[in-house]
Amino acid sequence: MEEIQATGEPTRTPAPHEPGRMPLQAKRAARAAFLGFAVDYFDIYLPVVALAPALHYFQSPSLSGTAGTTLFFLTFAVTLIGRPIGSAVFGSLSDRIGRRRSTLIAVAGFTVATFLMAALPGYADWGYGALAALMVLRLLGGVFMGGEYTSANPLALESCPTQKRGFVGALIAAAYPVGYMAISLVTLPLLQLLPAGGTGSAYVQWGWRIPFVVGGLLGVVFFWYFHRTVEESGAWTAAVQDRAAGAEDRGGVRKAPLRELFAAGNIRRLGQVFLLMSGLWFAVQSVVSPMSGLLISQLRQDPDAVTAGLLVANVALFAGYLTLGVLGQRYGRRKVLLLSGTGTATIAALTFFLAIRILDGGGNFPLAMVLYTVCLVVAVSPYGVATVYLLEAFPTHIRASGYGVAFSFSLVVPSFYSLYMLGLSAVMPYAYTPLVLIVLSGVLTVLGARLGPETKHLDLRPQPA
Repeated sequence: MEEIQATGEPTRTPAPHEPGRMPLQAKRAARAAFLGFAVDYFDIYLPVVALAPALHYFQSPSLSGTAGTTLFFLTFAVTLIGRPIGSAVFGSLSDRIGRRRSTLIAVAGFTVATFLMAALPGYADWGYGALAALMVLRLLGGVFMGGEYTSANPLALESCPTQKRGFVGALIAAAYPVGYMAISLVTLPLLQLLPAGGTGSAYVQWGWRIPFVVGGLLGVVFFWYFHRTVEESGAWTAAVQDRAAGAEDRGGVRKAPLRELFAAGNIRRLGQVFLLMSGLWFAVQSVVSPMSGLLISQLRQDPDAVTAGLLVANVALFAGYLTLGVLGQRYGRRKVLLLSGTGTATIAALTFFLAIRILDGGGNFPLAMVLYTVCLVVAVSPYGVATVYLLEAFPTHIRASGYGVAFSFSLVVPSFYSLYMLGLSAVMPYAYTPLVLIVLSGVLTVLGARLGPETKHLDLRPQPA
């Protein structure tokens, strides 16, 4: 039985007898995608967790606290800017040469960049050239990181049975809090052994480098595992063969993946998921990205307590991803995303406000972190649904390009959150400025979900003519 998916491509409704067990190749691809996303997020949040206590290593001692915090946020932002570039390049590459080869190239790239960052000198040796070198390497690392998930995630979900896709997609997305937890578990003992103090302290001089070396080693492990165990996507192989045959029938004309993505048949769907992801990225950039800097630099909280508190919050977030993934598979991705956006604009905004108010008044840190954890889970858990929802939006031959562009380019505007916060600080206290972005996140998420179709029943496998 056939139905028409939002992309205009015919697909059959899965047969009732379709086996629910994951084939071995599907399990390997899912494990690899999870590991790759975890390594990616371990690497992307290195500046937020590992470098935050040693922030002044790359900065002039004469900088004000607000200016220093803004520069720190920009260091994180350049990584996010690199990801859209990587998603466009590697998305097209993945649709052309295959998910597997594209993933291996990307992993090799960000592994080398991470090792180079671990060897950087500081402001005392290179002046602001040290910060510039860090930003350049973060940008390059971001390009390759964008390539990793743009290639590995489609491979995993194309191999997955339809009725398992919601959970598997959520599990892959849940690698984000796992990566964050891993870097926290590396950084916490270091801060205990090497307390961060002045510019001459051991952690500031060299201790922060250890998590970067660990991130590079994780990249090596992932490259080895992926190369040894994961095969190319059968769906991609079949789609390429079908497209090649079709191109021959049309006289050898075959559109480039990105060109076809922006053609009339796909551009409306791309715009819809782009709007949705813009909302979800504003959630991350208002709830996750600034929190470490706000707590340590603005609200003067103990770095060890902050690292431990954020670690516990991300344990709860992992459970939130899986829960929403299961609910999305049962009740529909669209419905869960609509409810999640509403919760972000209300519950998440309120709990964030209460957490900051408690800390701003010198109140109870554990209570504030409980409230922040509620905010984090409500606002960010929808990623457990969004990953699979994006991959279901596009046909196989442009799936990596569509997923990569929608997922990564939608973060460009939200990635400048530090500048929005700085501007908003003219009319409200700086520590409360993320509230505006949290509410905006919820509104955009609701609008994006409302404009799109339900996709949980779609079959990602290419269909015979």
